[in-house]
Amino acid sequence: MSLLETKMLTKQFGGLTAVDSLEVQINEGEVVGLIGPNGAGKTTLFNLLAGFFPPSSGSILFEGERIDGLRPDRIARKGCIRTFQSTKLFGEYSVI
Repeated sequence: MSLLETKMLTKQFGGLTAVDSLEVQINEGEVVGLIGPNGAGKTTLFNLLAGFFPPSSGSILFEGERIDGLRPDRIARKGCIRTFQSTKLFGEYSVI
């Protein structure tokens, strides 16, 4: 069983398709990366996985259970959590 899986995951905003029929399977213990140019849908994918956006179609499974359509807090309680990139957390501190 995969840890995280998407099946034909699609997200559209009006006439713009940000994520198009994405099929991903990530197994426990794997380390993966997601790269792409600006506007490729990377952030949209993370927002879908975390429940901030509902998919237009397709499904998201976490530990074999569908999580698409759940609220972000319900997804987080299951253990699928996102963090936000912040390049300046402690601006007033030096390295020392």
